[in-house]
Amino acid sequence: MIGGSTGWGELAGLAQAHLLLSGCAVILAVAAGVPLAIVAAHGRRVRGPLLAVVGLMQTIPGLALLALFYPLLLVLGRASGLAIPALGFLPALLALCVYALLPILRNGVAAIDGIDPALKEAADGVGMTRRQKLWLVELPLGAPVILAGIRTAAVWTIGTATLATTIGQPSLGDLIFSGLQTEDWQRVLIGCFAAAALALLVDAVLALVESGLEARSRPRLIAGLAVLLLAVAAAFAPLPRGDAARTGDVVVIGAKNFSEQYILAEAIEQRLRAAGYRTARRDNLGSAIAYRALAAGDIAVYVDYSGTLWSNVLGRTDTPPPDVMLRRLERDLAARDGVRLLGALGFENAYTFAMKRDRARALGIATLEDLARAAPRLRLASDLEFLSRPEWRAVQARYHPTFADQRSYSPTFMYRALADGSADVISAFSSDGRIAAMDLVTIADPRAALPHYDAVLLLSRRAAADPGLVAALRPLVGAIDIGRMRTANGMVDRDIAKRSPAQAARWLLDTKRTRGP
Repeated sequence: MIGGSTGWGELAGLAQAHLLLSGCAVILAVAAGVPLAIVAAHGRRVRGPLLAVVGLMQTIPGLALLALFYPLLLVLGRASGLAIPALGFLPALLALCVYALLPILRNGVAAIDGIDPALKEAADGVGMTRRQKLWLVELPLGAPVILAGIRTAAVWTIGTATLATTIGQPSLGDLIFSGLQTEDWQRVLIGCFAAAALALLVDAVLALVESGLEARSRPRLIAGLAVLLLAVAAAFAPLPRGDAARTGDVVVIGAKNFSEQYILAEAIEQRLRAAGYRTARRDNLGSAIAYRALAAGDIAVYVDYSGTLWSNVLGRTDTPPPDVMLRRLERDLAARDGVRLLGALGFENAYTFAMKRDRARALGIATLEDLARAAPRLRLASDLEFLSRPEWRAVQARYHPTFADQRSYSPTFMYRALADGSADVISAFSSDGRIAAMDLVTIADPRAALPHYDAVLLLSRRAAADPGLVAALRPLVGAIDIGRMRTANGMVDRDIAKRSPAQAARWLLDTKRTRGP
């Protein structure tokens, strides 16, 4: 959730969620990694393959590993018929556990292998069984080395847990990702420093326990374990709630990873809270994950765009008129996934290509046909999704542009790349306030390669069956025109007199501008 502009108000809750997720992942990794290390240390045949498999999983980028668990759990839930949550805590927990395994496994094997052979022979000489030797000799003597691996795993996990934001799990990454998208650098710094401080604190506590084991110092060991118990208590302690929402199920609101989505999610949340609903947020979701999460019931409501649904969800390549597209989407999404399209909000946020006005005029570029001819001399900057989406493939099929260079950026840095000359043309968004602020010109699409992108309000099957929820959100339908959306986006994206998404949402919901209470 993106409330105030600084992020201090959200820090306690996000730090607690971050600590809980990281702690559970490390505990799970220890529970799996130590037994595996024991097996690998005593079984030469399994050691190589086991270390190779765990090492291979470690090479997968953390963000990709987190994302892979979402479809995996979704398929598993459908195949088993069980209500397995595919978004949020569970996939993040499993991915981080896998990520933490390698240092625990390697250090565990090294700890047992590094024990003086004379001590092992002495244990055999006094008639110890394999189990007795493990518990009385190998694990006590190897504990400091094993704990060093756990320390490494804990620091890695706390750092990587910031990426859990992308699959809907609250973490300190919420501050970092939202701050990057809205250019609120204070939020970024708060998130970064908080994650670093948490990692250093946990490492220091585990170092205290490790030194207590090495020196056989009971006071150090007790002090370290006491701090760990306090951390566990803090992770599970209930935080005071500032809202007076009625009891009942929490309505989970989804959002993608750019300013407009944060603003609209805030607007939805404010209306639902005013109607008495308890709410939670899952921000920074990718387009595919957001829709799948809605269809699976992991989120209740979010705003998407008709062209994205038409191309990415339904796999359509034609471009019918906007009203026809909306009717077909309403019918097909309900029939296929039980998703209700409540209505269009009243503005379109279409993909469009944009250039600096003077640069486009100098090159004589007004249409995508002109752009394609000049493309070999130009550099394209796109958002993180565009170059892998059907819309880009449609542009390639109809105009055949061949740019000198193509690079993907987060939306914030995509506009920065155009501003500083790193790029000549960008895949912009038509409702973005930065188009006017930067005096950009949008490029016409005479062959209709890009579909329409009306902003639409989507509800899960369960949310759509709640008359109160539908009544609270229906006043948003048709109530936000492109001018007001651009202004709201500009409030958040500008450098001077910047507003938070919550403040921009309140402006949108002003009774003078939006129907309803």
